[in-house]
Order: sequence, then structure tokens, then C-alpha cells
Amino acid sequence: MIQRLLPLVIFAALGVLLFVGVRMSGDPNRDALPSPLIDRTAPAFVLNALHEPERSVSESDLRGAPYLLNVWGSWCPACRDEHPVIERLAESGRIRVVGFNWKDEREDALRWLQRFGDPYHEIIVDQVGRTAIDWGVYGAPETFLVDAEGVIRWKYIGPITDEVVEKQLLPTLARIEGSQ
Repeated sequence: MIQRLLPLVIFAALGVLLFVGVRMSGDPNRDALPSPLIDRTAPAFVLNALHEPERSVSESDLRGAPYLLNVWGSWCPACRDEHPVIERLAESGRIRVVGFNWKDEREDALRWLQRFGDPYHEIIVDQVGRTAIDWGVYGAPETFLVDAEGVIRWKYIGPITDEVVEKQLLPTLARIEGSQ
């Protein structure tokens, strides 16, 4: 009799564990990956510009006003999903949006921008991916808010949505602009 009930008991126990796991996954911070770079100076870099490959851009060239560093690649489907949001944000003039083209072929990136639009104030290229490692990039898309002094104030992993812009990015931007 016990041998017949044992599979049922195991199945019920697994069902309870699954239910508890699903209930706990309702935590809004469950996908958050804390970045050790928040409130630290952005890592140093010197990368080539996408549109002018002979020209170098460094992190110090971007200082002076807050900017949004958006990591993207032509190979990234989620980057295409977030692109209209990035375009609206750039068009608003609220903040400079800097593209960080990651592990991409130049021709593919240029073709992608021609097809979907180029909202970026500047685009830097990290074809090898070494600078992305310094920034703690897990994958594309990722977005960083950097203040005028070059300090990283916010990071978002995944495609930016209008809700993320309104509820997270803009309040953080207002807070850093108010403190400078």
C-alpha cells in the first residue's frame, strides 16, 4: 500500500514546492541584478566612433552633462523591441543618448540603423567586448544612466519600456540633476 502511495506523495510535495516558488516569484525585484558600479565612476575607455571609425571617443569626452549609455547590437532581437522607446527618449531632448554597439560588425550596425533609425547622439563600438566587461554588461540590451561627472547612477538590464522610463529613469535623472 505504501509503495502505491509513495509516487503520489512525491508528486504532491513537488506540486507544493512549485506553487510556493511561483508565489515567491511575484517579487518585483526577482530579476534585478545589482551592479557594483552604481555610484561609482564609469570605467575608463577609448573606443572608436561607429560613423567615423578613425575617431576615438573616451568616457571623459562624454562628461559635462548626464547621458544614457544604451548597449545594443544588430543581432539582438530585444534591442529592436526597445528601439522605439530609445528614439522617443532621444527626440524628447531630455537626455543625450549614447549608443554602445557591442560585438557587432560595422556594416551590420550601420544597416540596422538605416532600417530602424539612428536616435543616438554618439555611437561607440566595442566589437571585441572588453569594455563591456569593465561595465559589467551581461547581455544586450542594457542601459546605464551616467551623471555629468561620469558617475553611474542607474542600470537597467533588458529592453527599456515607456513604463521603465517614466517610473525609474526619469525620476533618477531628476534626482541627479537636482543634486548637481
